[in-house]
Amino acid sequence: MPEININGIKTNYQTFGEGKPFLILHGWGSNSERWQPVAELIAEKGLKVIVPDMPGFGKSDALTAPWNMNNYTNWVDEFVKQLNLDEFYLMGHSFGGALACKLAIKYPQKVKKLFLVAAASVRKKTATKSTYRNISKIVKIFSFVPFYDLFRKAFYKFIIRKSDYVHVPDQMKETYKNVIAEDLSQFTGFIRTPTVIIWGDKDQSTPIDDAHFMHSKIKNSKLVVINGAGHILNKECPEILVEKILENI
Repeated sequence: MPEININGIKTNYQTFGEGKPFLILHGWGSNSERWQPVAELIAEKGLKVIVPDMPGFGKSDALTAPWNMNNYTNWVDEFVKQLNLDEFYLMGHSFGGALACKLAIKYPQKVKKLFLVAAASVRKKTATKSTYRNISKIVKIFSFVPFYDLFRKAFYKFIIRKSDYVHVPDQMKETYKNVIAEDLSQFTGFIRTPTVIIWGDKDQSTPIDDAHFMHSKIKNSKLVVINGAGHILNKECPEILVEKILENI
Protein backbone atom coordinates (compact mmCIF):
# COMPACT_ATOMS: atom_id res chain seq x y z
CA MET A 1 0.00 0.00 0.00
CA PRO A 2 1.55 3.37 -1.05
CA GLU A 3 2.20 5.96 1.60
CA ILE A 4 2.73 9.74 1.49
CA ASN A 5 3.22 12.43 4.10
CA ILE A 6 0.67 15.26 4.19
CA ASN A 7 1.58 18.04 6.60
CA GLY A 8 3.18 15.53 8.97
CA ILE A 9 0.40 12.95 8.67
CA LYS A 10 1.35 9.56 7.29
CA THR A 11 -1.33 8.76 4.74
CA ASN A 12 -1.91 5.31 3.31
CA TYR A 13 -3.88 4.78 0.11
CA GLN A 14 -4.59 2.16 -2.52
CA THR A 15 -4.70 2.49 -6.30
CA PHE A 16 -6.34 0.18 -8.81
CA GLY A 17 -6.10 0.20 -12.60
CA GLU A 18 -5.02 2.86 -15.07
CA GLY A 19 -6.85 5.67 -16.80
CA LYS A 20 -8.72 8.77 -15.71
CA PRO A 21 -8.50 9.21 -11.92
CA PHE A 22 -11.51 8.25 -9.78
CA LEU A 23 -11.13 9.27 -6.12
CA ILE A 24 -13.20 7.52 -3.43
CA LEU A 25 -13.67 9.04 0.03
CA HIS A 26 -14.85 6.46 2.55
CA GLY A 27 -17.35 6.99 5.36
CA TRP A 28 -16.88 7.34 9.10
CA GLY A 29 -15.24 4.29 10.67
CA SER A 30 -14.40 2.80 7.28
CA ASN A 31 -11.14 2.51 5.33
CA SER A 32 -9.72 1.79 1.88
CA GLU A 33 -9.73 -1.99 2.36
CA ARG A 34 -13.51 -2.04 2.77
CA TRP A 35 -13.85 -0.29 -0.57
CA GLN A 36 -11.42 -2.56 -2.41
CA PRO A 37 -14.09 -4.76 -4.09
CA VAL A 38 -15.86 -1.66 -5.46
CA ALA A 39 -12.57 -0.06 -6.52
CA GLU A 40 -11.43 -3.18 -8.37
CA LEU A 41 -14.69 -3.44 -10.30
CA ILE A 42 -14.56 0.22 -11.33
CA ALA A 43 -10.90 -0.10 -12.34
CA GLU A 44 -11.76 -2.95 -14.72
CA LYS A 45 -13.53 -0.38 -16.91
CA GLY A 46 -10.42 1.66 -17.63
CA LEU A 47 -10.23 4.03 -14.66
CA LYS A 48 -7.51 4.61 -12.09
CA VAL A 49 -9.26 4.31 -8.74
CA ILE A 50 -7.62 5.90 -5.70
CA VAL A 51 -8.87 5.21 -2.18
CA PRO A 52 -7.05 6.85 0.75
CA ASP A 53 -7.36 6.01 4.42
CA MET A 54 -8.37 9.37 5.80
CA PRO A 55 -6.54 10.64 8.91
CA GLY A 56 -7.76 8.80 11.99
CA PHE A 57 -8.86 5.77 9.98
CA GLY A 58 -7.35 2.63 8.50
CA LYS A 59 -3.56 2.62 8.36
CA SER A 60 -3.14 6.38 8.20
CA ASP A 61 -1.92 8.28 11.25
CA ALA A 62 -4.25 8.95 14.15
CA LEU A 63 -5.17 12.56 14.82
CA THR A 64 -3.29 14.34 17.59
CA ALA A 65 -5.97 17.05 17.93
CA PRO A 66 -9.67 17.30 17.02
CA TRP A 67 -10.45 18.04 13.37
CA ASN A 68 -13.49 19.50 11.64
CA MET A 69 -14.76 19.30 8.07
CA ASN A 70 -12.50 22.15 6.94
CA ASN A 71 -9.44 20.25 8.18
CA TYR A 72 -10.46 17.20 6.16
CA THR A 73 -11.24 19.34 3.10
CA ASN A 74 -7.78 20.91 3.22
CA TRP A 75 -6.22 17.47 3.72
CA VAL A 76 -7.92 16.06 0.60
CA ASP A 77 -6.85 19.12 -1.40
CA GLU A 78 -3.23 18.53 -0.42
CA PHE A 79 -3.60 14.80 -1.14
CA VAL A 80 -4.73 15.38 -4.74
CA LYS A 81 -1.96 17.96 -5.22
CA GLN A 82 0.70 15.49 -4.15
CA LEU A 83 -0.74 12.91 -6.55
CA ASN A 84 -0.88 15.53 -9.33
CA LEU A 85 -4.60 15.09 -9.91
CA ASP A 86 -5.66 18.16 -11.85
CA GLU A 87 -9.12 16.82 -12.67
CA PHE A 88 -10.83 13.69 -11.36
CA TYR A 89 -14.08 11.88 -10.74
CA LEU A 90 -15.01 12.18 -7.07
CA MET A 91 -17.16 9.78 -5.08
CA GLY A 92 -17.95 10.05 -1.38
CA HIS A 93 -19.94 7.77 0.90
CA SER A 94 -21.72 8.99 4.05
CA PHE A 95 -19.23 11.24 5.91
CA GLY A 96 -17.03 11.05 2.80
CA GLY A 97 -20.04 12.20 0.78
CA ALA A 98 -20.39 15.33 2.91
CA LEU A 99 -16.69 15.96 2.43
CA ALA A 100 -17.08 15.45 -1.33
CA CYS A 101 -19.81 18.11 -1.34
CA LYS A 102 -17.49 20.63 0.30
CA LEU A 103 -14.73 19.83 -2.18
CA ALA A 104 -17.03 20.21 -5.18
CA ILE A 105 -18.18 23.60 -3.89
CA LYS A 106 -14.69 24.83 -3.04
CA TYR A 107 -12.79 23.37 -6.02
CA PRO A 108 -15.33 22.97 -8.85
CA GLN A 109 -12.60 23.13 -11.49
CA LYS A 110 -11.01 19.93 -10.15
CA VAL A 111 -14.06 17.66 -9.94
CA LYS A 112 -15.06 16.28 -13.34
CA LYS A 113 -18.15 14.53 -11.96
CA LEU A 114 -19.48 14.07 -8.44
CA PHE A 115 -20.96 10.83 -7.09
CA LEU A 116 -22.74 11.17 -3.75
CA VAL A 117 -23.47 7.78 -2.18
CA ALA A 118 -25.72 8.03 0.89
CA ALA A 119 -24.00 11.34 1.64
CA ALA A 120 -24.35 12.58 5.23
CA SER A 121 -24.48 16.25 4.27
CA VAL A 122 -27.98 17.06 5.52
CA ARG A 123 -27.88 17.39 9.30
CA LYS A 124 -30.80 19.67 10.08
CA LYS A 125 -31.72 20.13 13.71
CA THR A 126 -35.03 18.51 14.60
CA ALA A 127 -37.11 18.23 17.76
CA THR A 128 -36.23 14.53 17.97
CA LYS A 129 -32.51 15.21 17.77
CA SER A 130 -32.78 17.91 20.42
CA THR A 131 -34.64 15.50 22.68
CA TYR A 132 -31.98 12.82 22.23
CA ARG A 133 -29.26 15.40 22.93
CA ASN A 134 -30.94 16.42 26.18
CA ILE A 135 -31.44 12.80 27.23
CA SER A 136 -27.75 12.12 26.53
CA LYS A 137 -26.80 14.94 28.90
CA ILE A 138 -29.00 13.44 31.60
CA VAL A 139 -27.45 10.01 31.07
CA LYS A 140 -23.99 11.48 31.71
CA ILE A 141 -25.09 12.57 35.18
CA PHE A 142 -25.11 8.91 36.20
CA SER A 143 -21.51 8.23 35.13
CA PHE A 144 -20.62 7.38 38.75
CA VAL A 145 -23.02 4.43 38.79
CA PRO A 146 -21.52 0.91 38.50
CA PHE A 147 -21.96 -0.60 35.03
CA TYR A 148 -22.43 2.90 33.57
CA ASP A 149 -20.50 2.03 30.41
CA LEU A 150 -22.73 -0.97 29.76
CA PHE A 151 -25.86 1.11 30.35
CA ARG A 152 -24.58 3.88 28.09
CA LYS A 153 -23.86 1.49 25.22
CA ALA A 154 -27.31 -0.04 25.58
CA PHE A 155 -28.84 3.46 25.54
CA TYR A 156 -27.14 4.37 22.27
CA LYS A 157 -27.79 0.97 20.70
CA PHE A 158 -31.48 0.62 21.52
CA ILE A 159 -32.66 4.21 22.05
CA ILE A 160 -30.48 6.32 19.73
CA ARG A 161 -29.97 3.55 17.20
CA LYS A 162 -28.50 5.64 14.38
CA SER A 163 -25.62 7.15 16.34
CA ASP A 164 -22.03 5.95 15.81
CA TYR A 165 -20.86 7.93 18.84
CA VAL A 166 -20.71 4.99 21.24
CA HIS A 167 -18.35 3.15 18.86
CA VAL A 168 -16.03 6.12 18.32
CA PRO A 169 -12.57 5.82 19.95
CA ASP A 170 -12.02 8.38 22.70
CA GLN A 171 -9.38 10.29 20.72
CA MET A 172 -11.86 10.77 17.84
CA LYS A 173 -14.98 11.78 19.79
CA GLU A 174 -14.44 15.53 19.49
CA THR A 175 -13.71 15.15 15.79
CA TYR A 176 -16.91 13.12 15.38
CA LYS A 177 -18.94 15.80 17.15
CA ASN A 178 -17.38 18.49 14.94
CA VAL A 179 -18.23 16.53 11.81
CA ILE A 180 -21.86 15.82 12.63
CA ALA A 181 -22.40 19.42 13.80
CA GLU A 182 -21.89 20.77 10.27
CA ASP A 183 -25.08 20.92 8.21
CA LEU A 184 -24.31 21.46 4.52
CA SER A 185 -27.93 21.57 3.38
CA GLN A 186 -27.92 25.35 2.97
CA PHE A 187 -24.86 25.13 0.68
CA THR A 188 -25.99 22.19 -1.45
CA GLY A 189 -27.40 24.50 -4.10
CA PHE A 190 -23.93 25.91 -4.75
CA ILE A 191 -22.78 22.63 -6.33
CA ARG A 192 -22.46 23.19 -10.07
CA THR A 193 -20.56 20.01 -10.92
CA PRO A 194 -22.57 17.29 -12.73
CA THR A 195 -23.73 15.08 -9.86
CA VAL A 196 -25.07 11.55 -9.51
CA ILE A 197 -26.85 10.86 -6.21
CA ILE A 198 -26.99 7.14 -5.36
CA TRP A 199 -29.10 5.95 -2.44
CA GLY A 200 -30.70 2.86 -0.92
CA ASP A 201 -34.41 3.30 -0.28
CA LYS A 202 -34.11 1.40 3.04
CA ASP A 203 -31.30 3.59 4.39
CA GLN A 204 -31.84 4.15 8.12
CA SER A 205 -28.75 6.33 8.68
CA THR A 206 -29.20 8.89 5.91
CA PRO A 207 -32.89 8.67 4.94
CA ILE A 208 -34.01 8.73 1.31
CA ASP A 209 -35.62 12.13 1.95
CA ASP A 210 -32.10 13.55 2.12
CA ALA A 211 -31.42 12.24 -1.38
CA HIS A 212 -34.55 13.89 -2.77
CA PHE A 213 -33.63 17.14 -1.00
CA MET A 214 -30.15 17.22 -2.55
CA HIS A 215 -31.54 16.28 -5.96
CA SER A 216 -33.92 19.25 -5.77
CA LYS A 217 -31.10 21.64 -4.81
CA ILE A 218 -28.33 20.50 -7.18
CA LYS A 219 -29.43 21.70 -10.61
CA ASN A 220 -27.27 19.40 -12.71
CA SER A 221 -28.01 16.19 -10.79
CA LYS A 222 -29.48 12.74 -11.29
CA LEU A 223 -30.99 10.57 -8.55
CA VAL A 224 -30.46 6.81 -8.66
CA VAL A 225 -32.33 4.75 -6.05
CA ILE A 226 -31.35 1.15 -5.29
CA ASN A 227 -34.44 -0.66 -4.12
CA GLY A 228 -34.11 -2.73 -0.97
CA ALA A 229 -30.64 -1.38 -0.11
CA GLY A 230 -29.59 0.26 3.13
CA HIS A 231 -26.69 2.54 4.01
CA ILE A 232 -23.53 0.44 3.52
CA LEU A 233 -23.90 -0.04 -0.23
CA ASN A 234 -20.27 -1.09 -0.74
CA LYS A 235 -20.93 -4.09 1.49
CA GLU A 236 -24.58 -4.83 0.72
CA CYS A 237 -24.56 -4.59 -3.07
CA PRO A 238 -21.11 -3.69 -4.49
CA GLU A 239 -21.89 -4.97 -7.98
CA ILE A 240 -25.11 -2.95 -8.25
CA LEU A 241 -23.39 0.16 -6.87
CA VAL A 242 -20.61 -0.14 -9.45
CA GLU A 243 -23.17 -0.73 -12.20
CA LYS A 244 -24.94 2.53 -11.29
CA ILE A 245 -21.64 4.42 -11.18
CA LEU A 246 -20.41 3.15 -14.55
CA GLU A 247 -23.78 3.83 -16.20
CA ASN A 248 -23.31 7.49 -15.30
CA ILE A 249 -19.62 8.14 -15.94
